[in-house]
Amino acid sequence: MKKISLLAIGAALVLASCAGNPEGKKAETKDSVETAVATTGATYTVDAAASKVKWTGTKVTGAHEGLITISSGSFTVDQGKVVGGSFVLDMNSIGSTDLEGEWKEKLDGHLKNEDFFDVAKFPEAKFDITSVAPGATEGDVKVSGNLTIKGVSKNISFDAKVAESTDASVHVTADFNIAREDWGVSYTGKADDLISKEINFKVSVVAKK
Repeated sequence: MKKISLLAIGAALVLASCAGNPEGKKAETKDSVETAVATTGATYTVDAAASKVKWTGTKVTGAHEGLITISSGSFTVDQGKVVGGSFVLDMNSIGSTDLEGEWKEKLDGHLKNEDFFDVAKFPEAKFDITSVAPGATEGDVKVSGNLTIKGVSKNISFDAKVAESTDASVHVTADFNIAREDWGVSYTGKADDLISKEINFKVSVVAKK
């Protein structure tokens, strides 16, 4: 019996190591900080139809990806530079794009229940920018902000790119991972198909004056 138990533990460890995280640089994460409201600059309102938040999660046997809708939000821009912003995500909109039919319904329903994002209790997630610093090259910036999911707020920092900044519109993109357990999303998956600890987000936000 002891030998069987050791083999089972060993198998679980091997499976856990196989559940590699999705590609992407992990965002620096710390406790939430006070949000400083920009006092100067113009407000650009998010164009939800032109914006996109794509998520990717991996597991031992593969990966799934999908979208979340930005329901509202805005950037504050001062002299052509993004200096602030706040965004609300509609968690009821979360869904997979790599599945169809019954399998899509099952996964989407699971993402919305208590194992994952519990959207009945927490219908919205939010991101409030706390600082924007210049990056290594022109157009690159480092964004920090409070990300709130399931009522838990953490400050994250990640690399982003200002792809466009004009008098009419702003377009910012980012690609980063977060450790989902930091926000209480701790479902591990099936014993023989464990889920990665990180989620990748590819964000493309367009805002217009």
